[in-house]
Amino acid sequence: MAENQSPDLTASEIGILWGYYIKNSLIICMTTAFLEKVEDPDIHEVLLTAKKHSQDNSALIEEVCQREQMVMPKGFIPSEDVNPSAPRLFSDAFMLDYARHIAIAVITSAGAGISVVTRSDMTNICQTTLQRATELHEAAKERLLTKGIYSRPPAIPVPKEVDFVDKQTFLRGFLGERRALTAVEITHLFENVETNTLGKALMMGFAQVAKDPKVKKYFVRGKEIAHKHIEVFGSLLKEEDLPPPMGWETNVTDTTVSPFSDKLMTFHTTALIDIGIGNYGLSTAGSPRRDIGLTYARLMGEIALMAEDGANLMIDKSWLEQPPPAPDRDALASEKGDRG
Repeated sequence: MAENQSPDLTASEIGILWGYYIKNSLIICMTTAFLEKVEDPDIHEVLLTAKKHSQDNSALIEEVCQREQMVMPKGFIPSEDVNPSAPRLFSDAFMLDYARHIAIAVITSAGAGISVVTRSDMTNICQTTLQRATELHEAAKERLLTKGIYSRPPAIPVPKEVDFVDKQTFLRGFLGERRALTAVEITHLFENVETNTLGKALMMGFAQVAKDPKVKKYFVRGKEIAHKHIEVFGSLLKEEDLPPPMGWETNVTDTTVSPFSDKLMTFHTTALIDIGIGNYGLSTAGSPRRDIGLTYARLMGEIALMAEDGANLMIDKSWLEQPPPAPDRDALASEKGDRG
């Protein structure tokens, strides 16, 4: 039997094509709006790179979908979801750090995608996306460092000898002796404060400009949750005299005219929550101190509920595109029986 050179797309590959396309369309719209207002030429270059990479990634996806006769999701369109004449909503510095965090999210997604695809064209999409996102992250980080606005993680003394855990107190976090944070736990706490500070600023801006009252209320709730999580994680760092990253609240302007559609901002919020749930899951695995692990579990449940409410809100507004489903075999069997 001849080897099949063009196997059918797997469920994982269809899901990647669908999800990547929508998220690339979101990044294109966000960077389109940012490029209308950014003043710093260095930051303009980074945002332009982010937009071009997303456009090029979308083109790769479109090629595969066309060959497979797979319908493309609508996603987001600048002509419908961006108001280029709206006043500036965020500062140049915020836009730059936003680009860095978008790159981190894409790196994580593309890295995970490589492990579940089998076709060479799908592997190429994931690898190319990963390479472009890595380049974008490096460019954004270098600009942030050059401008003195990059929040470096805390420094601790380097270890001088190998050490092994010899007491159960290593796991404790509530009663009795509580050990100092490990480097891995510090890393996760710092990163989760960082992502929540960015999310809080986004929610502040989105709440100011949202048109629909229910959507506005949803963003206010998101801001309050992000603030709470910043306080929780930040307090754990401060207990060890470790500085948390800087906030971005002062980088939101006072405009009430939206550069984005309510649909785009709501989807963006739920996408950020998905990233947060993933981050908290990894953080739990890397935090053996019991109080920290349970804190992540508790807060994960809180944002999971907000994600569900966001999905319900988008369903009510007819904004939620359904991911490609498997065939409903029971319904097909019933239909066949009815015809007979």
